Amino acid sequence: MSSALTDLFPLPIVQAPMAGGVSVPQLAAAVCEAGGLGFLAAGYKTADGMYQEIKQLRSLTGRPFGVNVFMPQPEYADPAAVDVYAHQLAGEATWYEAELGDPDSGRDDGFEAKLVVLRDNPVPVVSFHFGVPSREVVDTLHRVGTFVLAAATTPDEAQAVERAGADAVIAQGIEAGGHQGTHRDVPETDGSGLGLLSLIAQVREAVGIPIVAAGGIMRGSQIAGVLAAGASAAQLGTAFLATHESGANALHKRALTNPLFVRTELTRAFSGRPARGLVNRFLREHGPYAPAAYPEIHHLTSPLRKAAAKAGDAQGMALWAGQGHRMARELPAGQLVEVLAGELAAARASLTGGGVL
Repeated sequence: MSSALTDLFPLPIVQAPMAGGVSVPQLAAAVCEAGGLGFLAAGYKTADGMYQEIKQLRSLTGRPFGVNVFMPQPEYADPAAVDVYAHQLAGEATWYEAELGDPDSGRDDGFEAKLVVLRDNPVPVVSFHFGVPSREVVDTLHRVGTFVLAAATTPDEAQAVERAGADAVIAQGIEAGGHQGTHRDVPETDGSGLGLLSLIAQVREAVGIPIVAAGGIMRGSQIAGVLAAGASAAQLGTAFLATHESGANALHKRALTNPLFVRTELTRAFSGRPARGLVNRFLREHGPYAPAAYPEIHHLTSPLRKAAAKAGDAQGMALWAGQGHRMARELPAGQLVEVLAGELAAARASLTGGGVL
């Protein structure tokens, strides 16, 4: 990675931005203070809500941090398919005594308003999910001193990120928890994503910009592995979800290591876009029938998910998690960074000393 960017954070550890209230300022600050790069998630927030979190984070740390923004989504959902799914969810609404949400509550997640805030109040790093911004958007952020990253799940997407002028690409393997950062939501490709190590190798040959590796990384030895494969840093989400500072619901945190939840699966059940979560009742019953309709399905199920959490029912929640969720450690975020750094150093020493990981 360019020295200017790596100078921002001493350790090659990036805390993934997790939308929905997980990546709170306290979590990002703890990661930054420990030497990693902490991130705020602007997704599902208003521009002012994002700005207030940036102000709060700046009061907690003077170290560089990042903000993640969702790209606006094109209109390709079939309204009839959304209506059919809404009828299927009627029983859930009755069970949780909640109304279904309005699927037409907005498509762009306040994208332009958030860009205005980020240009007027520059932050060190901005990353994008669900697509790649235009060269003009990237240039405006560069002019205010912001480094720009964007997620990619294929070599072609990584090339699009490079063409846009981004400083680095986040290579997201299919192991990753939460939403896949695909640039186009094509149902025919569901479940066909690349594993992280294969993706890193292919992206490394496809682009010349640095790579941040993301997907299923839970240990320092895995960080050493992706660095050896050609990445410049590792982005971890699920590993930080269980930390003390994480804003995740306590039920979600406990579910990561609860023997009741034995595996993860990619599903459209909660949002209409492929996302990896722990397999629970809602995912099993509705996943096979959920249409490709983001953010319509996200808006539709939002009240149900909130009602399930309020009722203490993890079987109705979106329990986003990567494939390594059983390796989650309930630690303060700063301590987790220190542990990961120690494991990374030990793995590197093993390699240079002729041992194996």
